[in-house]
Amino acid sequence: MTKIAIIGGSGLENPAILKNATELKIDTPYGSTTSDFKCGTINGREVAILSRHGRQHTIPPTQVNNRANIWAIREIGCTHILATTACGSLRQEIGRGVFVVLDQFIDFTRHRPVTFFESFEPREMKHTPNG
Repeated sequence: MTKIAIIGGSGLENPAILKNATELKIDTPYGSTTSDFKCGTINGREVAILSRHGRQHTIPPTQVNNRANIWAIREIGCTHILATTACGSLRQEIGRGVFVVLDQFIDFTRHRPVTFFESFEPREMKHTPNG
């Protein structure tokens, strides 16, 4: 069965959203996740909820440890991620509560690592006796 990770904000902190709720802390090679996971079920589906900016909303966007979060999500067996966000628009006609699928994105969080692969390890070259 698919296990879903939900990365969200303060609206998902209500413990009543989960049945059989537990908390789970995961250590990663990339440091701490932004919060412990709240795990349980929603409509019979296993889910793990992670607070992107911490439970107290104290982690600014440029400090979100995405590598630790994604590594931990994979480590606990999630195969799918639903990520919610609440942010503004540069268009006045898009007001609060409007659901949009973005086709343009301005990222001001470029001062953090954005990949798991920051260097390439040299590979040992092997040759057969005939070549």
